[in-house]
Amino acid sequence: MVLLYIIFGVYIAAINFYAVMLLKSQRDEYGDNATPKSGDGKLILAALLGGAVALYVSMFIMKYRLKNLTLMILLPVIGVLNIYFFVLAFRSGFTFFVI
Repeated sequence: MVLLYIIFGVYIAAINFYAVMLLKSQRDEYGDNATPKSGDGKLILAALLGGAVALYVSMFIMKYRLKNLTLMILLPVIGVLNIYFFVLAFRSGFTFFVI
């Protein structure tokens, strides 16, 4: 059971690191002249996989796409859902994964 907690913790850390690096690479590639829809799908997918909180915080740190209303509303909602499911998984001991 401890191994499952370690694997899940490493997954959370890895997906958050990936999300920050994805945002940094898009900022470097597009700069401030980014079109409104350039690469939103990748960012939303990384957020759905568990990196929404890291994406939202790093958007403010890097000052990237803060005027994009879709990301500014969607990322906090996905972030709250991510945190809820992570807490649910840790509290239940991952028993909801067992068939």
